[in-house]
Amino acid sequence: MSGGMGRLYRGETTFNFFGRRWIGFGFSIVLMVITLLSLTTRGLNLGMDFEGGVAWEVPAQSLTIDDVETVLDANGVESSDAKIQVLNGSDGSRIRIQVGAESEAVTTAVQNALAEKASVKADEVSVALVSSSWGRSITEKAVRALLVFFLVVSMYISWRFEWKMAVSAIAAMAHDVLISVGVYSVLGLSVTPATVIAFLTILGFSLYDTIVVFDKVHDNTKKYSASRVSYGDITNVSMNQVLMRSINTSLAAVLPVLSLLILGSWILGAVALQEFALALLVGMFLGAYSSIYIATPLLGILKTRETKFRSMAHELHLGEEMSRIANSGKKPNRVVSADSSESGATETVTREAASVTAVLSHPPRPRKKQRR
Repeated sequence: MSGGMGRLYRGETTFNFFGRRWIGFGFSIVLMVITLLSLTTRGLNLGMDFEGGVAWEVPAQSLTIDDVETVLDANGVESSDAKIQVLNGSDGSRIRIQVGAESEAVTTAVQNALAEKASVKADEVSVALVSSSWGRSITEKAVRALLVFFLVVSMYISWRFEWKMAVSAIAAMAHDVLISVGVYSVLGLSVTPATVIAFLTILGFSLYDTIVVFDKVHDNTKKYSASRVSYGDITNVSMNQVLMRSINTSLAAVLPVLSLLILGSWILGAVALQEFALALLVGMFLGAYSSIYIATPLLGILKTRETKFRSMAHELHLGEEMSRIANSGKKPNRVVSADSSESGATETVTREAASVTAVLSHPPRPRKKQRR
């Protein structure tokens, strides 16, 4: 395997992730602003499990959505506010209707009317009543679990690596969850308990991808501890070395989720799988993105403020020089300012001290004394 793909496979690419960190930061800031605006203006489309209400499921062999809307309107239930879904399964098609809280009399009347319209018995129309207190309880438990997860992760990363890596990892996970919630708010997707579970699962995937990069950064920091190498160079080298692993991990995780979404939800009609798989899919893409463009560059910014790296904060080696650092650990000649643009980059040349010690292939022979 040769060329660009071969270098990517061997971890020999020289992408300037740290030098272009503000592109990733800017893109994420735009997404977070859109998320916050959507949450404040539109909010979330909370499912029945969170707001409470009534759900009916009726066989759909001879029933249409128009028939369902007619039954709801006839019994004083606003059909425009109802969530009507057609579910396809091995036992045939069924129509699921979700509305807000209704009285027991209205619930029974709608059940009987749906049974009559579908030409089935009333007991074949299932009815589910959910209290809004159950949804609030689930939300509170999810928030508590999220806070405990953040605390435990922060303690572990601080113990295993350092506190700056813990701060960067927590920031990346919060970024992933916030934007995932924003996607649901902007698109008006229904938030269910399955969605909450998927959001919590996203945290684990995002953390795993981030730790993979941090582990390589930690190893390279020790490797170059005796050399005068900037932390920006260490960050770039590390991210390029694990780039292929991050791509492979993301692809291996995304393919099963796509199977759930396409086969399970769209083809087989399992709506519960759609709610879970869609949140997972969005979160996995964000987790792979944030580990490279959010967590590691943020760590680099925090580390360049340390005394050891402060004097080299604006030094960044590109191209072949980055490859030499990765291969030999020695600082090369050409240095490019980390804050300079790609078109107007200024280069400064430094020279390495040349060795003046001559290496002898054998010890010198002693001189003989001359006779007088």
